[in-house]
Amino acid sequence: MKYIKLLAFLLIFTSCQSQENDKLLLNKDLISDLSKYPIYPRLTEEVNGKIEWKDDFKYLDEIDIYTITYLSDGLKVKGLLVKPKKEGKYPSVIFNRGGNRDFGALVIAHGAILLGQIAKEGYVVIASQYRGNAGGEGKEEFGGKEVNDITILPEVLKEIESADTDKIGMYGWSRGGMMTYIALTKMDKIKAAVVGGAVSNSFSTIEDRPEMEKNVLAQLIPNYQENKEAELEKRSAVKWVDEFPKNVPILMLHGNSDWRVKPEQSLNLALEFEKHRIPYRLIMFEGGDHGISEHRKEVSDQVINWFDRYLKNDESLPNMEYHGK
Repeated sequence: MKYIKLLAFLLIFTSCQSQENDKLLLNKDLISDLSKYPIYPRLTEEVNGKIEWKDDFKYLDEIDIYTITYLSDGLKVKGLLVKPKKEGKYPSVIFNRGGNRDFGALVIAHGAILLGQIAKEGYVVIASQYRGNAGGEGKEEFGGKEVNDITILPEVLKEIESADTDKIGMYGWSRGGMMTYIALTKMDKIKAAVVGGAVSNSFSTIEDRPEMEKNVLAQLIPNYQENKEAELEKRSAVKWVDEFPKNVPILMLHGNSDWRVKPEQSLNLALEFEKHRIPYRLIMFEGGDHGISEHRKEVSDQVINWFDRYLKNDESLPNMEYHGK
């Protein structure tokens, strides 16, 4: 009898250990005191001798911000997680950052403002720094193997109790828009997507900004010089629109005064979406820069409305057949 009990214990212990080893989310550290961070003065004001959140940031009492470490291809990758404090199941949004290496890396200010303003509307928001960045292992390839760092996130979200993994959206800006386009052709977990100032043609990018090739692409993409044409095409959604799913509505936002990613990149991709009947909405913001900073509130409203429609409200896909009177 003692032998049987010991065997049963060992089986249970081994099973528990196996489940622990299968976990992707290694660390989730709560940011409990924003006053320690440089963003704090921007978020607060003094009222009757007391420091309080400014009206636009009172929602910070309703959300939790975490730094996270998770596994992707066996590498420890860093990121952020922001979610409502109130218990419940919430739709999820995967945010894909722009930039490369330290440029554009996510900081606590992004968690408090950019991601926080989505989370406060009732979403669990998760974002990757991509491998090799912010203390993570490996090396990013600017649209190469680190795409796996975002396609794995639906599995990471399964370990977040409040995340509804049947309702996941994806949101990317600039290089993060390029990452979103690539990811949409490699996964089937996304119900709606938003991109802003997105790179859709890397050939055009290096024509407009030659320094990008020397300082970014050639340094990050393995064997770039030997495989230049093929590597640029992999990072140019306009070249493979036929691979896009037709059941993921895409909201495209672009400033028509964007010098980093010229507005033609979204315009030309929209024309290809037309040919392949991909559901999309394109909004060009007059005089908008790369971050569309001149229309920040409208951008935020459009993003939330898009995710509300297709994640919270389960709105039907648009009819992409030519129709009407």
